[in-house]
Amino acid sequence: MAKVLVICGATASGKTSLSIACAKRFNGEIVSADSMLVYRGLDIGTAKPDIDERQGIPHHLIDVVSPQENFSVSDYEAMALPIVESLLEQGKTPIICGGTGFYINAILYKNQYGNVGANEEIRAEYERIVQEYGLEHLHGILREKDPESAEKLHPNDVKRVIRALEIYDVTGKAKSLQQDQPIPRFDFLAVSMDYPRETLYDRINLRVEQMFANGLENEVRSLQSAGVPKSAQCMQGIGYKELLDGWEQGLSQEEIKEWIKKNTRNYAKRQLTFFKRMENHLRLSPQATVLDEIAKHLEN
Repeated sequence: MAKVLVICGATASGKTSLSIACAKRFNGEIVSADSMLVYRGLDIGTAKPDIDERQGIPHHLIDVVSPQENFSVSDYEAMALPIVESLLEQGKTPIICGGTGFYINAILYKNQYGNVGANEEIRAEYERIVQEYGLEHLHGILREKDPESAEKLHPNDVKRVIRALEIYDVTGKAKSLQQDQPIPRFDFLAVSMDYPRETLYDRINLRVEQMFANGLENEVRSLQSAGVPKSAQCMQGIGYKELLDGWEQGLSQEEIKEWIKKNTRNYAKRQLTFFKRMENHLRLSPQATVLDEIAKHLEN
């Protein structure tokens, strides 16, 4: 049975270059699993690979959404899953590459929701709450009712957040107590590069410096000029949010840079924690013969 290959891990850990090398070696195409690469016009602050960097390898789920739009985990699943299935049918290796763990899990697993029937009235009320008060408010309600499910579900995953609330309201019992286990969709191998923490932080700091050198500030101003509001979902991404807030607060470029570096390092820590729990996860030293190691595990 063909396997799905997942290249995951922390930001600035070399996922893009490794995924391209794997695509060449294993007859693959890349399906991005990055919540910021979906947006058109956000190139520098997302470290989006340009056409030259992609080296002729097809990349899916990049530049598919306007920066004015919201994009949820459910939206991602609806777009990415048919691509992965199609690649497998063609005998190709789908290479899911990115650091957004919720996106990766949305492809690798489907969730069962027990025998609790749908309640359209409850759903409609929570959909109204989303429209009126936003995603974070809805997720806050779930945190109060079912903290364990809230920990597992991203605020953008509106469909599943509403379903968890619906189950609670119908049964009086948290979804997390109802023995619902995610069901694997595919046989997969996950791979990440296991850099020492300080080395990873150095790579992050260097990347932030390069983003500013490449014109991150001009990119953000262009997005503003194009009518993308500060409140847009894409502007909550690391790098974009700190620049906008920093300008409002009158911070210097160096102060904003340090703020972005700090927040990126903190994000990397959360990514490492998330992916440590991942099944079938191969952590490779950068000094290892990486492609040969991956080949051995793909064949097993």
